[in-house]
Amino acid sequence: MQPNKHTRSDPPLSSSVLRDIGLFGALSDEVLDHLAGQLRTMRVEPGAFIFKEKEPAREFYVVLDGEIEVLKRSRNGRETRIAILGPSDCFGEMSIIDMQPRSATVRALGPARLIRVSTEDMDGLYRHDLKSYTLIVLNIARDLSRRLRVTDGLLADFTATVLDEYVTGSRKKETPAE
Repeated sequence: MQPNKHTRSDPPLSSSVLRDIGLFGALSDEVLDHLAGQLRTMRVEPGAFIFKEKEPAREFYVVLDGEIEVLKRSRNGRETRIAILGPSDCFGEMSIIDMQPRSATVRALGPARLIRVSTEDMDGLYRHDLKSYTLIVLNIARDLSRRLRVTDGLLADFTATVLDEYVTGSRKKETPAE
């Protein structure tokens, strides 16, 4: 179930709300006002899927309120939580960069309010102010790079632990019992 309608009772976005989100850092007041008029918010109920792994993708989201979980399915089909995101975090932005299907499933842990940023919104910003478009793409790249560094560290730790257990386990098997 993918939410696709906007809650009418939501107040319109303001440039001050966008200014407090790192993704929109360093943008001018004029551009923030432009984006506030273009971008839409949406409410998501607890347990609702924002999107599922392998679905086509043409937008990303920024969390305004609430918590979101990111789930990844392994080769054997087991779904594992890989992240919990909160206010000011963005997700789904890989789809804006690589135009590939979703790499993970994202679900609301509780009630949440999100900003939806579509490829059309990004194209409109590109046409309105190329410098601001470039800054947002650079901010996305920085966030993806930071996440990759964290993942590299986790993978190195995991690999070292598995290898240590394998080597230790192999040595125990080779040592004759007294």
